[in-house]
Amino acid sequence: MLGTQSTNSDAGGQAVPRFAVEIATPDLRPWLGGNCGIPGVWTFTAPAHGPHLALVALTHGNEIAGATVLAEMLGAGLRPERGRLSLIFANTEAFLAFDPENPTATRYLDEDLNRLWGEDRLQGPRNSREMRRVRELLPVVESVDVLVDLHSMLWPSDPLILSADTQRAIRLGQSLGTPRLTVADPGHMAGRRLVDHARFTAPDGTAAAVLVEAGQHWEGATLIAMAATARRALGLNGISGPAPAPLPEPPLLARVTQTITATSHNFMFLRDFRGGELIPHAGTMIAHDGAREICTPHDDCLLVMPTPIAPRGHTAVRLARIEGP
Repeated sequence: MLGTQSTNSDAGGQAVPRFAVEIATPDLRPWLGGNCGIPGVWTFTAPAHGPHLALVALTHGNEIAGATVLAEMLGAGLRPERGRLSLIFANTEAFLAFDPENPTATRYLDEDLNRLWGEDRLQGPRNSREMRRVRELLPVVESVDVLVDLHSMLWPSDPLILSADTQRAIRLGQSLGTPRLTVADPGHMAGRRLVDHARFTAPDGTAAAVLVEAGQHWEGATLIAMAATARRALGLNGISGPAPAPLPEPPLLARVTQTITATSHNFMFLRDFRGGELIPHAGTMIAHDGAREICTPHDDCLLVMPTPIAPRGHTAVRLARIEGP
C-alpha cells in the first residue's frame, strides 16, 4: 500500500514511497539479553548428538517479521530434540530505533550489517556499530552447521531463497523448498553477506547457509511464509517437530548470470518490474544507468529483486536463468 513520501536508508537517502506496516512490532525486551554471554543470542543444546542450526533475524533492523517468528519460538519454550539450536537477533540496535511511522529508516544505523562478513572487513580497521556487532556474533556463526537468515523485501517480488553458488548451499535451499525458487547468487560488490562468510563457502567446508526472502517487509503473508520456512528448517535437521511433508511441487533453481550494479546516480527502469518476472527475449532493454543501456543477456531472463531506487554502487537487479527442477 503506497502513501506519502519518506526518506530512507534502503535507498541511500532518496525518497521512496511509504509502505503500510501491517504487522505488530514484536516486544523483544525479554530476549535482548540472550543466554550465552552475547546479547540477543539464545542457544540451546540437546543431550542427543546433531547439527548446530541457527535461525537469524534482524540482519536488517527494520525487517521485523523474522524477529516475530523467533520471539514466538522463544516464548513457546522451543528446545532442540537433538543437536544445538541458536536463535539470533542480529542488528538489535537498529531494531530498537524502528518506527512504524518511518519504517524504512532503520535498515541499519552506520552501514549494512549484511555486507561485512568478508575477512577484509572482519580483520580491518572499521569500527561502525554494525561492524562491532558482526565481530560479536562471529564466534557463534563459526560454530554453525546450517544457517537460515530470515529476510523480507521492500519492493514487490515473489518470495525466493538466495544461496551462494556452492553445491551445499543450493542443496540446502532446495531441501527447504519454501519458497520454491532458489537463486544461486555470487553476492554483492559492496561486500560479503552472512551467507557468503567463509564458514559456509570455503571449498573444503561442510557448513551451509541460505538467505530467505519471504515477501514484502511488513505484510501478514510474509510472516506466515517465514514461520513455515523456519519450521521446515527445524524439522529437516531433526531439531524439533516431525519431519516435514514432501513438497507439493519440485523446487526450482535459477543461477544469476549478471548482477547489475548502479554506476551512476541516475539508474532508472523503463517501467515497474516485479521480482520474479520473466523477460522472454534477449536484448530487451529494461533500464538506463546514466547513458548506459541495460538489456537482458539471454532469453527467458528472470528478474531477481529489481530495486527501483538504486544508489550508485548498489545492486539494482540480478538477472538469472532458470535451470529447472
